[in-house]
Amino acid sequence: IPLLGLIYGILKGKYNYKIHQVKLYFDDLPKSFEGFKITQLSDIHSGSFTDKTAVEKGILLANQQKSDLIVFTGDLVNNRADEMDEWIDSFKKLEAPYGKYSILGNHDYGDYIKWDSDTKKEQNLNRLKEIHKEIGFDLLLNSNRKIKKNGEEFSLVGIENWGLRGFHQYGDLDK
Repeated sequence: IPLLGLIYGILKGKYNYKIHQVKLYFDDLPKSFEGFKITQLSDIHSGSFTDKTAVEKGILLANQQKSDLIVFTGDLVNNRADEMDEWIDSFKKLEAPYGKYSILGNHDYGDYIKWDSDTKKEQNLNRLKEIHKEIGFDLLLNSNRKIKKNGEEFSLVGIENWGLRGFHQYGDLDK
């Protein structure tokens, strides 16, 4: 049974997109942001994709949420930036009037494969950062952006990957 579950996950489960709607309440949320809708996407691992139609279906599903803002919370690739090459045009189609923001996940740094040199690994990470821009993501690297509406605002904060128990800690929480 576990083997069948693994095979299903590898072949079909990667396209089994789910929408989870959660309402959050904050006492100090500016009134202008009541009902503000955020879509979170995560763990795309584009190196695992093989079906363009299924990927496009997922992007359409995200856009159908009519969100004000989209956040992508890491792992755009399994290991290498070139895994995204054939998917850039598809992910450019994501839409949100208040922007699309992203952070890097542990897989995005290329730590799980052997590189010919540190320079090649660094070039890979730099290329992945460029891909975020090409898609239209504002990549937050230990930084923040003010999201403004009707003269009110909140801060969107993006910290680089902060792993525990053997995972790298690239983030700078003090920033």
